Amino acid sequence: MSKKIAFPTDDGETISRHFGSAHYFRVIDLDNGQAEMREKEGHHSHDHDHEHHHHEPGHEHGHGGKFALLHDCATLIGAGMGQPAYNRVQQMGLEIILTGEKLITTALEKYVAGTLSSDMRRVHAHHHHDDDHGNGRQSIEFHE
Repeated sequence: MSKKIAFPTDDGETISRHFGSAHYFRVIDLDNGQAEMREKEGHHSHDHDHEHHHHEPGHEHGHGGKFALLHDCATLIGAGMGQPAYNRVQQMGLEIILTGEKLITTALEKYVAGTLSSDMRRVHAHHHHDDDHGNGRQSIEFHE
């Protein structure tokens, strides 16, 4: 049985610093320890090969399409995300790992080796738009 891992990304190579601002997910299907790269569209893509899920009830802060893209994944490896998104992905049953690794390939190698750890400090409180003093983002440090 294969296991799919999703990485929020804008370029397919680096992990996006924030789940909510990523344009894509790079989905890697681990089958018998091998990685197969597969890109899934994010909310900014206008390809006609996917369904739109923009108006489903219960999706916090406009990320509903992103949650739908994770439906067949077992793990989300990201760099940072807000508490509401973290809660939603956790409720979907996904393992969540928030890391300082920049490159998807490096994070994947460490995940497969069992050495990738999660830093819960990368989950941040979501600011209401009225109190949004920096577009709701915080500075996130990356490991070299």
